[in-house]
Amino acid sequence: MGSKGLELARAKMQDAGVDPVAIDTFAHYYRLLEHGETGMIPESAIEPLDMTSLADVEVPDDAAADAIRQTCVIKLNGGLGTSMGMDRAKSLLCVRRGLSFLDIIARQVLHLRKEYDAPLPLMFMNSFRTSADTMAALERYTDLPVTGLPLEFLQNKEPKLLADSLLPVSWPKDPDLEWCPPGHGDLYTALRGTGLLARLVEAGYKYVFVSNSDNLGAVPDARVAGWFATSGAPFAIEAVRRTASDRKGGHFARRKQDGRIILRETSQILDADRLAFADFTRHRYMSTNNLWFDVQAMADILDAREGVLGLPLIRNEKTVDPGDPSTPKVIQIETAMGAAIEVFPDSTTIEVDRSRFVPVKTTNDLLVLRSDIYDIGSDFVLDPATDHVPFVDLDGDFYKLVGDFDKRFPEGAPSLREAKSFRVDGDVTFGHGVKVRGEVSLEAKQAERVEAGAVLGDGVPGNG
Repeated sequence: MGSKGLELARAKMQDAGVDPVAIDTFAHYYRLLEHGETGMIPESAIEPLDMTSLADVEVPDDAAADAIRQTCVIKLNGGLGTSMGMDRAKSLLCVRRGLSFLDIIARQVLHLRKEYDAPLPLMFMNSFRTSADTMAALERYTDLPVTGLPLEFLQNKEPKLLADSLLPVSWPKDPDLEWCPPGHGDLYTALRGTGLLARLVEAGYKYVFVSNSDNLGAVPDARVAGWFATSGAPFAIEAVRRTASDRKGGHFARRKQDGRIILRETSQILDADRLAFADFTRHRYMSTNNLWFDVQAMADILDAREGVLGLPLIRNEKTVDPGDPSTPKVIQIETAMGAAIEVFPDSTTIEVDRSRFVPVKTTNDLLVLRSDIYDIGSDFVLDPATDHVPFVDLDGDFYKLVGDFDKRFPEGAPSLREAKSFRVDGDVTFGHGVKVRGEVSLEAKQAERVEAGAVLGDGVPGNG
């Protein structure tokens, strides 16, 4: 018999119609949590990881074309963009010329299908909150679905647990707050539980490319597909060099105990190891969350483990209502999909160009994406127009929420191609065609407006 908390959680999930595979997976992690597992990875247990760069690898054109023809694409699309004040799928945000993230993703895939005469199925892992909006937005792309495969499947949900008792939370005033997603490591559970993994095997697909829908740099590139196919690895992750702005992000390392590659997330760091974790000259590479796996290899290991892949536990402490710190403290059991790299002994990594990692987590990122830093051509791939991306820091009191951000850039983003950094402190609205050059820092004690066509920087008084 399990503990009372686990029994109650199981019953709650069953009553809600959660897939049995997801319930068994939750139970696995609940028991780890109950026995004091924290998921922490001490610095003393790992060593830095080096890797090959894609730029130094030869990938024959025929190998690239053959690999992309056997690839299926999955986009993680469960996020609502709540940190930016959104209450719908973040991928519905406008990026350029009236096109949303979803529009650009769909057009990238449709272009590649024609270029390589490839089926290249596209599927979105949605949450119950993003499903309806996403599917409605994709209705215009009537040629996007591939016969035999759905355009979406849903990630699972699990109960939040009271931190002091590990009992499932009861929150009658808003029952939705009793539930949380299990982290993007749920990808594998959902693929197996829905039967999609078996269908991919039966349909003859060999590889899956997975990435976040808010990263438009993550195009299913044929050259990367060719590299993965010829590597013979069952699992791989694309990596980029860490920079000063990435100090809080996770990194790759090699575990001393068994020599396997691991992915260490911020939430898995001991306080004593904070300095070593932030040292990007020691741990030089971070994950893009662009990953590739061999379909048959994934199916085989999930079958062998009865559906529980056994990813490292992430113990995420929050409050029942994330927006109200006075509500009871809870634990959310999570896993990271990239952590599957340690499950396969022959997993690998590859360093890719930073242009394959353009995530939008804040309105600072959104401004860069809407600016002229990237060109978007007929293939709908982001093409960097400069050799660097400027540092952007907008005042959170006025720009953090998308609605407020849009009001202050009513005629589009300024030109940032010649900018090194762009900081705004205060309430500033920008007219059409503003250009930012060099290092620019604006301070506004009261609401101000930068007129159309203004050039900021290059010695302009008060702006440099």
